[in-house]
Amino acid sequence: QVQVVESGGGLVQAGGSLRVSCAASGTIFRINAMGWYRQFPGKERELVARIFSGGSADYADSVKGRFTISRDNARNTGYLQMDSLKPEDTAVYYCYVNVPVTWGSRREVDYWGQGTQVTVSS
Repeated sequence: QVQVVESGGGLVQAGGSLRVSCAASGTIFRINAMGWYRQFPGKERELVARIFSGGSADYADSVKGRFTISRDNARNTGYLQMDSLKPEDTAVYYCYVNVPVTWGSRREVDYWGQGTQVTVSS
């Protein structure tokens, strides 16, 4: 079992910055990918950014140039640096990690955190 815990959300003024963290723990053989989704009230979760084991990353168009995702493989931890925040970035941010089911398995499973609120005031 894998546990995922986000931290670092909060309230910030428009134009400001926040960094949210995502720590994975438990029986982890390898983290294939980790990333962040966000959810607006009444909406489906949408991908914000994800980073793969080799270090490549992709971003939603709405955050390109403002958000940066990174990971520390030794600590099974990921980070989302959010700069130039806008009120429309206000949402609950969820971290996920994609891991193999067992050592050497090609089957994968996603584990999710409980979410952290990010609020950007105008």
